[in-house]
Amino acid sequence: MAGTTDGHVQGRWLRAHGVRVGAGAAAVVAVLALGACSGASEAGGAELERGESGVMPALERPGPEGFTNTEVEGVTIDVPDDWETSNEGGSLCMTPPGQPACAYGSVHLTPHAAEGHPQDWPNRDDAFHDDDGWAAETDRCRSLNTAASGDIGVDSATITYQDLFEHADGLKSNHTLWNVTCVNDDAFEVRMWFLPISDVLLYVWSADAQYDAVYDQIAASMDTTGYQD
Repeated sequence: MAGTTDGHVQGRWLRAHGVRVGAGAAAVVAVLALGACSGASEAGGAELERGESGVMPALERPGPEGFTNTEVEGVTIDVPDDWETSNEGGSLCMTPPGQPACAYGSVHLTPHAAEGHPQDWPNRDDAFHDDDGWAAETDRCRSLNTAASGDIGVDSATITYQDLFEHADGLKSNHTLWNVTCVNDDAFEVRMWFLPISDVLLYVWSADAQYDAVYDQIAASMDTTGYQD
């Protein structure tokens, strides 16, 4: 098991402290939107635009070129423009082109993740630190060739990477990658960014290697400022 890695120690420190390292632009927007009662703002605040009634904050932060900033339950994130999105049960699913919805290659953003899960996954017993913590149910292969069938079992799983990852709001999540081997010798990778104190989960169900850089860019853009307010 991976419970003795440096990432484990760092992750436990995060759970114990849960300190916000920085504040994102959405915090400034929230203050200004109360009728501009306070003139205070933090460095790096939201870009402002002037209307007939005075200075007002921009209502939406545009994503970088090729991305659209999207929100679910106060958590904002940049989604590639050519990816399909769906929002069910308070969870945002982002699916790359040409793939079935929310399956291979997809990214899932779930606020209140463990709170809303019947098994308290991935927070229960710090599952996100364990080799078998890549899913609540670990008996189904998710490789490209088997994901649709759903009837191929799993042989083993191993954490291949674990560290802290900083997001747009300054918070640092537990970032973990697993390599999972199926009984038919297929393999797939699962990626997770988890904030145990905030209980926000960003999850790549079965990673498509061609989107490695995209996954990191999506994760880096995540901002929980509105969710925390």
